[in-house]
Amino acid sequence: MKKRTSKTTDELRPEYDLRQLFKGGVRGKYAKRYHAGTNLVPLDPDVRKTFRSAREVNDALRLVIELRKVGRRGARVT
Repeated sequence: MKKRTSKTTDELRPEYDLRQLFKGGVRGKYAKRYHAGTNLVPLDPDVRKTFRSAREVNDALRLVIELRKVGRRGARVT
């Protein structure tokens, strides 16, 4: 028994011509700007298991930053 093929309805309005819509587009035009505005850091699987959200990761990193500042102030110079 063959499966019935469903007819797709074309919901695109007649005044929209796909040949004109996709004409002249530039791929990756804003890619550099986008990447400059984002700073994604991939986490290792073991770190991902420890932290449930981005907020938890940020809080932990802020704590590390503060501890480093305290460690530098208390360091002895010999």
